[in-house]
Amino acid sequence: MQIITTVAALRDALAALRRAGKSVGFVPTMGYLHIGHLTLVGRARAENDATIVSIFVNPLQFGANEDLAKYPRDLARDSALLEAAGVDLLFAPEAAEMYPRPMATIVDVPALGSQLEGEVRPGHFAGVATVVTKLFNLVQPQRAYFGEKDYQQVTLIKRMVEDLAQPVAVIAVPTVREADGLACSSRNVYLSPAERAAAVIVPNALAEAERLHAAGCTDPAEMEAHLRRFIATEPLAVPEVVAVRHPETLEPVTSLRAGPALVALFVRIGTTRLLDNRVIGRADTLGAQAA
Repeated sequence: MQIITTVAALRDALAALRRAGKSVGFVPTMGYLHIGHLTLVGRARAENDATIVSIFVNPLQFGANEDLAKYPRDLARDSALLEAAGVDLLFAPEAAEMYPRPMATIVDVPALGSQLEGEVRPGHFAGVATVVTKLFNLVQPQRAYFGEKDYQQVTLIKRMVEDLAQPVAVIAVPTVREADGLACSSRNVYLSPAERAAAVIVPNALAEAERLHAAGCTDPAEMEAHLRRFIATEPLAVPEVVAVRHPETLEPVTSLRAGPALVALFVRIGTTRLLDNRVIGRADTLGAQAA
């Protein structure tokens, strides 16, 4: 596996792949990898001739009081995991390489990025869209892979790619979970043992949403209020976002009778924010329940 830290070296390596006629699958990450990331890598390897992973903790998507400085980093560990997983090339630039001078250009999808997580993290999704666009420009992959745990992010990137006619297929991969249901996340390492035990309230709340829907709840506001009360039964949990939305536009819905709906949660456990979601009311879900 090649480890590359500069844009110039990346372009040279990619030129060689293109001359060889190889398709490229790309997995952009911020590092401190877990099984969820490696699942994305597995999909990329299965569907492309060459797999490229980036590790870059992007300062543009962190707010002034967020965890940029303490975000977990371990490039040696991550490199070993990626080499064992069969990755062909790791692009791990420093911030000064990606942003040699302050960015004067920002990519934003405000209709999708200013709500839900974007309400409590203003500017976050503009930072995400900008860095992903730059990475797509650099790597020029045929396919790029993202986890559905970050549902809003995936939805926004798909729309960005469509709007800007970026020649890449965005592949959403189902959320990978721990044995107790907690979604895999690099930020899980922040949780103390007591907080880790409390964190299961998040996936449990999604199961509760599914139960409510199956029991006939059709009022999104009623479901949101119930889920807030449910999460509040865990003393260490503070629900910052509890929302029932349209799964494509992320807009509020007036009824759960019309079709599938996204349940989006952004819950603070101690100082750690945990993100999770589920689309309820899908035909496959209903079929599984009936079985």
